[in-house]
Amino acid sequence: MAKPASRIKAVEFRNYINGKWAAPRSNDYIENRNPADTRELVGRFPASSSDDVDAAVEAASEAFSTWRRVPAPRRAEILFRAGEILIKRKNEFARDMTREMGKVFKEASGDVQEAIDMTYFIAGEGRRLHGFTTKAELPNKFAMCVREPIGVCGLITPWNFPMAIPSWKIMPALVCGNTVVIKPAEDTPLSTYNLVSACEQAGVPPGVINVVSGEGEEAGAALAAHPSIRLVSFTGSTQVGRIVAQQAALNEKICSLEMGGKNVVMIMEDADLDLALEGVLWGAFGTSGQRCTAASRVVVHKKIAKRFTGMLAERVKLLKLGNGLNDKTDVGPVINEEAVEKILGYVEIGRREDGATMLCGGSRAEKGDLKHGYFIEPTVFADVKPKMRIAQEEIFGPVVSLIECRNLDHAIEIANGVRYGLSASLYTCDVNRAFQAMENMFTGIFYVNASTTGAEVHLPFGGTKATGNGHREGGTQVLDVFSEWKSVYVDYSGKLQRAQID
Repeated sequence: MAKPASRIKAVEFRNYINGKWAAPRSNDYIENRNPADTRELVGRFPASSSDDVDAAVEAASEAFSTWRRVPAPRRAEILFRAGEILIKRKNEFARDMTREMGKVFKEASGDVQEAIDMTYFIAGEGRRLHGFTTKAELPNKFAMCVREPIGVCGLITPWNFPMAIPSWKIMPALVCGNTVVIKPAEDTPLSTYNLVSACEQAGVPPGVINVVSGEGEEAGAALAAHPSIRLVSFTGSTQVGRIVAQQAALNEKICSLEMGGKNVVMIMEDADLDLALEGVLWGAFGTSGQRCTAASRVVVHKKIAKRFTGMLAERVKLLKLGNGLNDKTDVGPVINEEAVEKILGYVEIGRREDGATMLCGGSRAEKGDLKHGYFIEPTVFADVKPKMRIAQEEIFGPVVSLIECRNLDHAIEIANGVRYGLSASLYTCDVNRAFQAMENMFTGIFYVNASTTGAEVHLPFGGTKATGNGHREGGTQVLDVFSEWKSVYVDYSGKLQRAQID
């Protein structure tokens, strides 16, 4: 049985290259500390350089010629075994995730469960990598198309879903016959190590999965630019995604981007306000607002705006900040000091914008044990205008803006009036309104009487506009990212036949 992620000095981890845990060429490491209590060192992870990336890509390139020939159902069987290992170690991996990322334990458990779900779902596609046959336009000629693997895939993943999102990329890449090099976020590498360790234990051959830990500017940039990488799949900020896309274009790489969001909950006057309140609390403050699908805007019908605003402010004040391993904690820390500064910077912008009123929160929480972590009070702004910066720009923290609307058409206009188009939600008891909004919202995901977060792995995940570049993760649609179509024609006429001519 394979050992879990190899350690040098109990908390010092290595890269995983060609089936072996290898120290970085530079012998430099990055500290991974608990954002709820920075006194706790979770581990030291490689600060990899381009040399480490070169070694990982070389291993993946060599493994590709063999892995692509393994029948897809056999590849899928390995993924099924990985899913079983994840189930057995779910609580252990969730605790590791809470320690390194900060999200409360029940959310970390959900993150691991999403990786389990994705692993099983994609493994099922090992016997369903369907192409199709069709009638040729000429007699005595057969026409069909099949999926083919792409090659070596470079995967760059974020810190907010440190096991789920790597699974969205690794599993479909592998079942399609590709090999991968993954660069996890420098703030949360352990969860990716745990996922890859499960794959190793399940029997994924050496070189098929490779992990190179390090900073985005060094290891991530080297991966995106490597000439032997055929596909780059990136999840992160729009700013960095634009750089990745530009680099990929220089070498004709396939590029899949999943980037930012400025998501909205729309609440009509006929809505179940108690249900809407629960949805806003979960959407805005789950994972401390650090989700690309977070509900950072709430558009409320003017007839119920005052009532709902009071309900929300009252409940938000009761949310308990703390270590995610504490059962009583509602909201954990944000990821690091840089995030604290960015979020508080937006809070200050909101304070200064003419007309906006801060109802609660707005400060760093530093009482008691909270002083050792990166905690920000859940913050609510009311009387926000649609064009204010706090209503337009992605904050990625526990900050929500309340905006009044006149009617559904006005709500949809406000909701669509941002550069992003990931997720939207409508609370109403009128099915006609639900379908009207469903048709007119320019987002990749839409919910009725539910929050803006909660995607399921068997449906496509992704957005429009600045949220991405048109690709989707999740669902069978992700197979179109990690495979290429080959059209095949078999002419058994015994003579030259010219399409479009004869």
